[in-house]
Amino acid sequence: MTMVHRIIVLAVLVASSPAEAQYTDGVVKIGVLTDMSSIYADIVGVGSVVAAKLAVEDSGVTRTGIKVEIVSADHQNKADIGSSFANSWFDVDKVDVIVEGGSSAVALAVSEAARQKNKVMLASGAASSDLTGSKCNANTIHWVYDTWNLAHGTGNAVVKTGGDSWFFLTADYAFGQAMERDTTAVVEASGGKVVGRVRHPLNTNDFSSFLLQAKASNAKIIGLANAGNDTINAIKQAGEFGIVKGGQKLAGLLVFASDVAALGLPTAQGLVLTETWYWDMNDSNRAWTRRWQAERPGKVPTMVHAGVYSSLIHYFKAIEALGTDADGKAVVAKMKELATDDPLFGKGIVRPDGRKLHDAYLFEVKAPEESRYPGDFYKLRATIPAAEAFRPLKEGHCPLVGN
Repeated sequence: MTMVHRIIVLAVLVASSPAEAQYTDGVVKIGVLTDMSSIYADIVGVGSVVAAKLAVEDSGVTRTGIKVEIVSADHQNKADIGSSFANSWFDVDKVDVIVEGGSSAVALAVSEAARQKNKVMLASGAASSDLTGSKCNANTIHWVYDTWNLAHGTGNAVVKTGGDSWFFLTADYAFGQAMERDTTAVVEASGGKVVGRVRHPLNTNDFSSFLLQAKASNAKIIGLANAGNDTINAIKQAGEFGIVKGGQKLAGLLVFASDVAALGLPTAQGLVLTETWYWDMNDSNRAWTRRWQAERPGKVPTMVHAGVYSSLIHYFKAIEALGTDADGKAVVAKMKELATDDPLFGKGIVRPDGRKLHDAYLFEVKAPEESRYPGDFYKLRATIPAAEAFRPLKEGHCPLVGN
């Protein structure tokens, strides 16, 4: 591992209460495993650490005499590095819960490490629906969104408005493959067809050959089954190739507010996308954003940052109810038992397969003249109720659920 993790001690209360002794080493230790330096750094990165700090502040857990620490590390979007950090954190540093995860490949590896060590994994940045499907386990909760949710939100909307032939530009790793798979199922179930696909390496700078293949396919829709800088570069270069002017449309299957900020409204306007949280959606989100921006000036928080905060708020409720953080399976079971309720995602539940349920939103990116202030990116096209926003429980084939 080439990156050294940083340790942030958030609260040290010198209290020798009986409750404290029930926590491993007298400390609740949170590991934020994320992309600090590469294509997803604005989506996750330092912003996820800030979100974790806000969750500790708001949970009130330190007032009970518990010491809380946060460690953070850069997994570099490599599953082996992520797994190595997870195992070292669990075995040596006594980390109790790893949050965020970022890359789906990393999250799947960390989820397995949490299962083996009986710790907790709260995935917010990863997208693969396999985390609550065939790869689910009793130590992992998937919080913010997933490929099924995104495919059915954005994919359905695009097909219904005439986008019935698709060509995929797919990031060639776990997330991109799951995104392509789940969106293909939506397109075909709606009577559309996929006329072609091409897979590109993660962190691609030159999309010219891939875009030329997409253009030559004459598909009405070019589905971008990628994220972060890959999505940004693909959209910018598609403009340079005149793809949209030529009549084809782009479908960004995982687009974040940070991507829209990087693209600018003149380039991003008209994009239809699905998110489960938006900073400017209501007063509560805006108030939390102002606190987050105190440490990240000039940035906008993403739904992943909100998910880190929300998942940790619920984690703290569970360990306080149990009086211990020592048994990861027991903590996750308590998180599933308790209803969720926090300022950002509101009320919800965690299903037996580990899927956190909440509403999702279909947005359209505003034209520059429609935007009233910095970060005013979206107009709401539809609200997708929690019961419809995620894959039905029995369709996931999670081993924890009788199918």
